Amino acid sequence: MIKRLAKCVREYKNISIATPILVSLEVVMECIIPFIIADLVNNIKAGCEITVIVKYGLVLVLMACLSLMFGALAGMTCATASCGLAKNLRKDMFENVQKFSFENIDKFSTSSLVTRLTTDVTNVQMAYMMIIRIAIRCPLMLIFAFIMAFVMGGRMAVIFLFVVPVLGLGLALVTYKTMPLFRAVFRKYDNLNESIQENIKGVRVVKSYVREEYEKQKFGRAAEDVCRDFTKAERILALNNPLMQFCLYVVMVFVLSYGSYTIITTRGIDLDVGQFSALLTYSFMILSSLMMISMVFVMITLATESGHRIVEILDEESSLKNPENPVFEVKDGSIDFDNVSFKYSKTAERNALSDIDLHIRSGQTVGIIGGTGSAKSTLVQLISRLYDVTEGSLKVGGVDVREYDLDTLRNQVAVVLQKNVLFSGTIKENLRWGNKDATDEEMIEACRLSQADEFIERFPDKYDTYIEQGGANVSGGQKQRLCIARALLKKPKILIMDDSTSAVDTRTDALIRKAMAEYIPSTTKIIIAQRISSVQEADVIIVMAGGKISAMGTHDELVKNNEIYRDLYTLQNKAGDDDE
Repeated sequence: MIKRLAKCVREYKNISIATPILVSLEVVMECIIPFIIADLVNNIKAGCEITVIVKYGLVLVLMACLSLMFGALAGMTCATASCGLAKNLRKDMFENVQKFSFENIDKFSTSSLVTRLTTDVTNVQMAYMMIIRIAIRCPLMLIFAFIMAFVMGGRMAVIFLFVVPVLGLGLALVTYKTMPLFRAVFRKYDNLNESIQENIKGVRVVKSYVREEYEKQKFGRAAEDVCRDFTKAERILALNNPLMQFCLYVVMVFVLSYGSYTIITTRGIDLDVGQFSALLTYSFMILSSLMMISMVFVMITLATESGHRIVEILDEESSLKNPENPVFEVKDGSIDFDNVSFKYSKTAERNALSDIDLHIRSGQTVGIIGGTGSAKSTLVQLISRLYDVTEGSLKVGGVDVREYDLDTLRNQVAVVLQKNVLFSGTIKENLRWGNKDATDEEMIEACRLSQADEFIERFPDKYDTYIEQGGANVSGGQKQRLCIARALLKKPKILIMDDSTSAVDTRTDALIRKAMAEYIPSTTKIIIAQRISSVQEADVIIVMAGGKISAMGTHDELVKNNEIYRDLYTLQNKAGDDDE
């Protein structure tokens, strides 16, 4: 894990190395100052002249300034390095997520990915900041102060040999107890974020069903769960301070009582006032260093689990990879399923698709009809290689999809999903997802064909109208038509419409299909629909059931020969007659 995270330091490597060096210089200055003060006190006691005091004073001021300078520089370099690491971690994680196949994405929930990109990275950032500064400063301070304490206090410094192990053992126990709690709390963080995300995304449904109180209670339970685990951890961590204070007072009582006794009984021969004051200062340094080390351990404990979660994302390899010598040209829009079977994971008990044998000529219009769960969407997701087939082969343009360069294949397959997604930005910016170099005239033409121009022209800002996140300020039908226009701008060899006209009326649906037939006649069009009218004029209609092709033919053939299709057609026509 550490090696993997260290790779993300990259351009901040030098500044990360500079921080411990600056911290070391700061510690040296701080540890020498009490030694000089002790010497000054002894000189004053011996009746030195004012010039000696001034000389010592100037040296102390210089060393204090140097310590301040080294400390300030260390703080600047530490902040830059830790923030840079966080930036690189988020960038690397986000870039790797973009490479994920659907199979990889299915392994992580959206809320978990958000937590890893935010909270987990922040924890690692804080730990890294402590490691390159405090984790260097405190052990150095501890070692230097320990040595100086023995130099100045002699046998009195033996007290530290008893106190330090006690404090160290206590801190180790605290860390050991809190680590499992922090591991558990991150999983609950994911659940908490999932509750927030789900509630905000479905806020309209929540309000329409007056479920605010239920959602409050659900969120409250998740928040209480996180709070409970954090409280357990914090209760244990709270033992740090009393333990530290106990050790500090033990040392102070011993140093003050035994030190005073030694000064008085030996008349300053074994221990003078200057040595005594320096010993007190070094005592504070040693114990405060131990306390800071405990804080570092706590932060590292917290960040260790975050680090593992981050590395899971960084090391996750896409299950879909380009071949060594990929094909960079899709000849045409022909599609051939040869005995294809598919399941979502190797451990799945049954196939989502079984024994699919289907051959579509380039330029054909194919309709797909089937009930919920019949794997209609799964079938078309294989075409753009969002998943790989489990058995058999799938060819586009006469070439197995696994032999294509992924970007090349996907640029020639435009998909208008069942759940239409628009991004925050203007209508133009959303349309240019289909073709980043599209001209205004091309965008207007695509919107005219998708019947989107009629409502865009009514907006005050027309094509510069800002679309809110998720397309919240446009209706479902408007969103579908914009997504169709975006797909048309790609001018693909294959266009897949996955129930993408469900929110528009039948007249608009017919106009869209007519426009597509005229605008992209050589493009293979696959239309998944619930309405028979949407696929009635297709060259071939596929009826799916239970992950298999139940029947295939023209509208007239299926009405005559297939019971599922005939029942659906009769039911929809009857519903239409009833509406009239």
